Amino acid sequence: MSSTPIIRDATAADLPAIMDIYNDAVLNTTAIWNDNVVDLKNREDWFSARMARRFPVLVAEIDGRVMGYASYGDWRAFEGFLHTVEHSVYVHGGARGHGVGRLLMEALIKRAQSGDIHVMVACIEAQNAASIRLHEALGFRTVGTFTEVGRKFGRWLDLACLELRVGG
Repeated sequence: MSSTPIIRDATAADLPAIMDIYNDAVLNTTAIWNDNVVDLKNREDWFSARMARRFPVLVAEIDGRVMGYASYGDWRAFEGFLHTVEHSVYVHGGARGHGVGRLLMEALIKRAQSGDIHVMVACIEAQNAASIRLHEALGFRTVGTFTEVGRKFGRWLDLACLELRVGG
């Protein structure tokens, strides 16, 4: 990477790049447990729903290109869980391992701390050691692992669950 990433709020103009990063994760990783890629309309609807709920969508821009994004949304859709969110962070394949995910997560945690969020939840494929290490380095703690709760690429996947208390 040739320059330091700029972390900023996403705009509608970023959605094609967000879609490409998402679809790459669908096709090539176990980070997203979907088998089908999405189209731009799907990302537009997703973005509109996040904005309507005042949830952040952040991007990491490097040399004018979106190289990652992060957001959070409802963890569970019941009133009692309004102060708990589940987040996601995805980085372009060419930018992984260069600190982009960490910068996005640090900014997302700050947004949660300044908002009305009490707990952030991370649900990570249990073999994704890099993502789990990143979350632990940011203060998340593992609270459990669900075994064989999903399938992708013809194999059963385990789901590690982590949490971070961001509110007082």
